[in-house]
Amino acid sequence: MKEDIKRFLTYLVVERGLAENTVVAYRNDLYQLANFAEEEAAKRGSIPSWAGFDRQGVLSYLLNLKERGYVPTTQARKVAATKSFFGFMVAEGNIKDNPMQNISSPKVGKSLPKPISVSQAMLLLEQPTKLSTPEAKRDETMLKLLYASGMRVSELVSLNLDDIDTEGGYVRCFGKGHKERRIPIAPRAVLAVKEYLQEARPRLVQNRDERALFLNRRGDRLTRQGFWQILKGYAKSAELGAEVTPHTLRHSFATHMLSGGADLRSVQELLGHANISTTQVYTHLTSEHVRRTYERSHPRARKPGKD
Repeated sequence: MKEDIKRFLTYLVVERGLAENTVVAYRNDLYQLANFAEEEAAKRGSIPSWAGFDRQGVLSYLLNLKERGYVPTTQARKVAATKSFFGFMVAEGNIKDNPMQNISSPKVGKSLPKPISVSQAMLLLEQPTKLSTPEAKRDETMLKLLYASGMRVSELVSLNLDDIDTEGGYVRCFGKGHKERRIPIAPRAVLAVKEYLQEARPRLVQNRDERALFLNRRGDRLTRQGFWQILKGYAKSAELGAEVTPHTLRHSFATHMLSGGADLRSVQELLGHANISTTQVYTHLTSEHVRRTYERSHPRARKPGKD
């Protein structure tokens, strides 16, 4: 059964050009589905196969997800992966009937991303400057580059040396679906990159052929998990709380850009959103921020029942 999943994952990469992180999520979700299907077949004493995993099997799987306490967003993701997989299986002629037909995904309320304020962003960016190690200089550069560009963390850690143009003042990154985009970056972020390349990276690199821009203390490319640990430490020292995540600076970049008067299309291009409706979420967030700021300044304008 997992061989079929592997063929599907290859299809996602080759035909649809999905990002590595998305494909990994599909693989984890579908392997979980396969394990469940195999366990159910063992209970019946039958040979596990996708052809034998019918609508009742799917409904049992969805019930199992609820019983295991997965939140609606996770359930919805797993349902989407399952639908896509069975659609592929039918299209390839591996099964005749799609057991996911007419099965809807769990309803998920669309929550707004949570940015931090400009002053909080500045406070976070200041934390690495309190240290004089090459790692701290690297961290300062990463934080400034994220806030100045709105890149995803996966895009940041994937950067190579030739993806940064300090003279032209832009960074080249590859987003979802391997789509390339060039993002102009602020002078102070450019300065931080120059200083990192001159002062810190030479002290971190161990292999002269290494092309990764940001390195860990072993001289290898820094990972997303490594960055997450770094960010948590600085968020704690800045007393910003646990709500700061690797996506926080991206959300904050978008919100602050729109608050400063940037047009929606420009922000969409900078973020690499395929659909402008994704970017429009930040306009609602900006409006909500303005409303709350006004209400704090004018308590009498607050409507009854509003917090």
